[in-house]
Amino acid sequence: MNEEKLAITLRPGSEDDLAALGALDHGYSTEYVWQMELDTAQPRTGAHFREMRLPRLMQVAYPRAKDGLASLAQRSLWLVAEAAGQPVGYAALSTQWAPGTAWLSDVVVAASQRRRSVGSRLVLAAQNWAREHGQQRLVLEMQAKNYPAIKLAQKLAFDFAGYNDRYYDNQDIALFFAKRLA
Repeated sequence: MNEEKLAITLRPGSEDDLAALGALDHGYSTEYVWQMELDTAQPRTGAHFREMRLPRLMQVAYPRAKDGLASLAQRSLWLVAEAAGQPVGYAALSTQWAPGTAWLSDVVVAASQRRRSVGSRLVLAAQNWAREHGQQRLVLEMQAKNYPAIKLAQKLAFDFAGYNDRYYDNQDIALFFAKRLA
């Protein structure tokens, strides 16, 4: 796999981008997941996550329907990464969900352009936008199976901040990583 940094430009998205973004492979493959373990021994109850290596490479479908891309226009910021005039990724940022907090979801990079810093640059650009717009915290959302995104969050100094079981339509667990911006 090519790990050379790709020359990209980042720009706000528009409705004209939706068809090209919908054509991107939103799924991913992974050899690791974060496995949730519930502890219901009384008198306390809790959940723990353990990094677990899978017996084989697993292909994971994106947890949201591609026909939901039209909802990107309702987000506070919608960034498109473009290389040689073609969209190679995007990320959506919302500030409406919690006061002082920007919520970054749907970080998608074309399969052929992964491991070339496109995802990192999308997250950092969203982080800069959030800081410039007075947000004090940035939350990055991902599936517990999305080990590449978990590693990206850790690489960019996000801390694990929580989870939501059955968060997505396919009942997958969502993990949340957060970073203080102030």
